[in-house]
Amino acid sequence: MVSCTSCQNKWRGRDLWKLGFSKEGKSCPHCGTTQYISAESQRMMSLGFISLMAILLFPFIIKLSGEKEPLW
Repeated sequence: MVSCTSCQNKWRGRDLWKLGFSKEGKSCPHCGTTQYISAESQRMMSLGFISLMAILLFPFIIKLSGEKEPLW
């Protein structure tokens, strides 16, 4: 599972899904620092890896970033 880049607290799947649809990032439920989806994970998701397998593996393949990164 994915963990916070600041406090290393593991995120729940529901929180990751909320982060996936948020453009402004989401606060860590444990320490409160804002976390974003990493640029690497954004590129991977935008390349057409949208399938049933990717949806099921989303919480395990996503990576977080402590700052908002440009996509390209």
